[in-house]
Amino acid sequence: MKVLVDTPIWSYALRSPNKEHQPEVNALTFLIRNQRAIIIGPIRQEILSGYSDLRKYRTVRERIAYFENTPIVDSDYEQAAEFSNQCRKKGIQGSHIDFLICGVAYRLDVPIFTTDKDFLSYQKIISIKLFNITG
Repeated sequence: MKVLVDTPIWSYALRSPNKEHQPEVNALTFLIRNQRAIIIGPIRQEILSGYSDLRKYRTVRERIAYFENTPIVDSDYEQAAEFSNQCRKKGIQGSHIDFLICGVAYRLDVPIFTTDKDFLSYQKIISIKLFNITG
């Protein structure tokens, strides 16, 4: 099964020398080796944003160029809006990108690999799956 990998996981692997995140990096490595990791354009943009050093930006861009963007279709945006409305109705706010990630993952029926705690809140309201590295 494919897994939609969110920005924080990519960031741990590409930027962070912190061993605290080694389990996530190891899980991402496993997914990559087994051709199970997928990415969407907005996540790619988030990964590449924040590099003021052009050399570092180019290095990261080259490293993630291997991964083709999974297409986003019109229904993903509609699903994202629906998810956003459902969560907001229950008092849970989220970013447009987060809900787009949820919409794409929902359509593809894949889990989301993230450490962003907001997704735990979303999962209480909407039908998304989260990838668990412990099994």
